[in-house]
Amino acid sequence: MDKFNKITSIITPLEIENVDTDQIIPARFLKAVSREGFGENLFRDWRYDSNKKLIKDFILNTFPDHSKILLAERNFGCGSSREHAAWAIYDYGFRVVISSFFADIFKNNALNNGLLVFELNEKIIKKIFKKIALDPNMEFNIDLITQKFYSEDGSVEEFFQINDYNKTCLLNGFDNIDYLLSIKDKILNFENETGR
Repeated sequence: MDKFNKITSIITPLEIENVDTDQIIPARFLKAVSREGFGENLFRDWRYDSNKKLIKDFILNTFPDHSKILLAERNFGCGSSREHAAWAIYDYGFRVVISSFFADIFKNNALNNGLLVFELNEKIIKKIFKKIALDPNMEFNIDLITQKFYSEDGSVEEFFQINDYNKTCLLNGFDNIDYLLSIKDKILNFENETGR
């Protein structure tokens, strides 16, 4: 996984509540077991009609595709526990998803796959949606070290929560195995000291 430190990006606004994992990546695309290639089917049934033509007014089809931040309404990632949902968002190019509430399993899957997700107060989320509507090109910054999210114009500045384990993994580009290997010496020392 890529290391995550700080990014600056415009935000893609997805003003839909209760987005479930089947909407993020429909079940018919879950045949592959590697993480690559899922991005092309992110929100597939919202991006394309039954004739495989782009639906012009869906946000991913109208917004610049270089955005690294997805802003969602509450209860994002509900539904089944498929890890592929996080893979699809990451493979599409997003590195961050912000919402006022995430389903727990989706949140853990995202963080374990290099996708930073964090929650902000619903009033702040609404404020950001309004700002993007007025200026879609406004850039926002996310600094993982300081856990700070802020707009370039200074009108938004918020701190977000993330546990130390996930923060360490994201900063170093670690998955769970990489993390264990990074503390191998500590584990061996503990075993030696305790006689295990």
